[in-house]
Amino acid sequence: MKKISILDRILLLITGLLAAYQIAVGIDGTGTLAMSAYTVSFGVLLVAGLLLIILGFDILDSPLVVIISTIIPLSLSLGLVYEYLPSWGNIYTIFVIIGFLLVIYSRYKMTSKLAFIPIALVHGVSGMIIFLLPIIYSIQGKTPNEFVWVGIGGALIGVGGLLLTFLKSGKPILSKDTILTVLPALLLLMTAAFVFGFATA
Repeated sequence: MKKISILDRILLLITGLLAAYQIAVGIDGTGTLAMSAYTVSFGVLLVAGLLLIILGFDILDSPLVVIISTIIPLSLSLGLVYEYLPSWGNIYTIFVIIGFLLVIYSRYKMTSKLAFIPIALVHGVSGMIIFLLPIIYSIQGKTPNEFVWVGIGGALIGVGGLLLTFLKSGKPILSKDTILTVLPALLLLMTAAFVFGFATA
């Protein structure tokens, strides 16, 4: 396992500070349900970054990593749905709850091949919402053009999710060391894109 470097810790610290900043300032004009979902997402991102700083990359061997990494896109996409597609809020909340429970079940009760199915479904749906909704709404003029950065952050979180998922499945797209090398920078870029995009929402 690659040892975490000082640079990695600095990048993760900046990521945590950005997540904490987003939690502190919130998002103007956002309803309670959406704001709660956003807060959970950035809160988990903050905690995940701190755990990586303290415990290093060894923590990625824990099955909890997949569960924790699922909370971020699920809660973030839930916030977007509540804010921009409120009529779908209840239905998507049911999907989020069932999807999250299936991911937990898959970590402990399914074979590695079957466990990939609920993870791919949950990350696929939530990732597409985070990626497409801001871009479509920006193009349609329903949100400021800068809101497209949330979609870019969605693309980055999708890449990170795929890398970690394949890494945990034992069939990594890139070598383990390469994934661990790019992960801190990827998390920082993703968080920065989210923070900048939501600042214009």
